[in-house]
Amino acid sequence: MDEAADGVVSAARDGAILRITLDRPSRRNSLSHPMIDTFVAALTDAATDDSLRAIHIRGSGTDFCSGMDWVATNSAGQRPRTGHLVRRLPHTGNRVIELIHTIALPVVCSVRGWAVGLGCNLALAADFTVATDDAVFWEPFVDRGFSPDSGSTWLLPRLVGLTRAKQMLLLGEKVDAAQAADWGLIHRAVPEPELGAVSEELLSRLASGPTVAIGLAKQAIFYGQDATLTQSMNQELYNVELSCRTTDFKEGLAAFRDKRPPDFQGR
Repeated sequence: MDEAADGVVSAARDGAILRITLDRPSRRNSLSHPMIDTFVAALTDAATDDSLRAIHIRGSGTDFCSGMDWVATNSAGQRPRTGHLVRRLPHTGNRVIELIHTIALPVVCSVRGWAVGLGCNLALAADFTVATDDAVFWEPFVDRGFSPDSGSTWLLPRLVGLTRAKQMLLLGEKVDAAQAADWGLIHRAVPEPELGAVSEELLSRLASGPTVAIGLAKQAIFYGQDATLTQSMNQELYNVELSCRTTDFKEGLAAFRDKRPPDFQGR
């Protein structure tokens, strides 16, 4: 395989952090079908790996991700049969977004350059996205003549409200990193030389936290987006019951009693 043309998604352990790199810089890290399949497999494996405590997603080169490789998909010489997208997307691009959104581990994205379409939605689905000042977030679906996908119509209104979501989805307006941070679309915009250090500080903090409690808190936050207050508090009760049974809970209490920083082990 010509990796420069076809690209790869690499997943490498770095202690308790899983580092996923989108590596196709010649195509702004657009995701081919094999790359998405690898991405799904890496996240699926991570979801059941009790030794992991955080996930880091980044792009190779000067861009984060320019979305799905629709050019390759539509230039194979034979038109896919009717219903191809309906059959495939739930298990490919949509599945990546679902896994990032639901996995019981904190996910950090580091974004340089373009984050477009599915690439933009990867950054929106992450728990924390740090981007360089010159990064650009763009949902170009209507500019290409088709409707939005990969969770953009669910993620954007919840992050920035209906009016700003319509600006991005119906008008196809690009949003720079500073504006994205101001809107609450991403966690933080930083000068390019600071991207690595800021992302690593965040990953270190998350990976040294009480992993089970963080995962349960993440689950409760998203559950509450479509629940009543009473339903959300009931969900919190079950989560508290689980987190109180962890070793990290006992360590947190001991550290509070001893007036020292806790040493959480993620269990």
